[in-house]
Amino acid sequence: MLWFRQVIPRRSQIIRKCSSYVQGQSPQKGIREYFYFIDHEGRLYLDDARMKNFTSCFKDKKFLHFFFTRVKFNDITRYAETFPYLSPCGRERNFIRCDDLPIVYTHVLDDGKTLSCNHIGELLTVPFQPDKIFMSPASGRVYHPADEKYGAIGLIRSKLAIELSRNFDFLDGEAHPPTHFTWNGEKHLLNRQWVTTAITQKPL
Repeated sequence: MLWFRQVIPRRSQIIRKCSSYVQGQSPQKGIREYFYFIDHEGRLYLDDARMKNFTSCFKDKKFLHFFFTRVKFNDITRYAETFPYLSPCGRERNFIRCDDLPIVYTHVLDDGKTLSCNHIGELLTVPFQPDKIFMSPASGRVYHPADEKYGAIGLIRSKLAIELSRNFDFLDGEAHPPTHFTWNGEKHLLNRQWVTTAITQKPL
């Protein structure tokens, strides 16, 4: 917990107001609350940052690993409608809202068998399951399974999704989701059934 505090120097002095919270507020003795935002590219920001771009996002990979490995659904009711996820750290509550989902796959590692999450490189990865790539017919965004504590589904960021989409086959026609995905020379019949059990905050 001490290391977590050191990553953001003088964080106790971050007192920026938003409509419903104050960064670093203490609703009860010994509790501090902070508020974050994750964009559809998987970048993490303080929620009330005026500019959300590469210069203002968090980049330290050890901090990002610490933060994202603790992400879960907001189960304490405070701010649950606006901030559906939480990354607890001892007596600190780090509330999270997202453009889509908290876990965003940003890179395929060189072995072609592993996906990296949220710009953390090899510090946070999952096995790539090419038969479970899912393209949403509503948004066109592409998804992949994730750990159940995140809702069992993660978003593939736009740049990577465009690269992967070149390997889709649409045997039902392009008005329908893809049916097959070719990876490392092997054509996979896409399994879309897993998506029906995934927990998300909005329909896919």
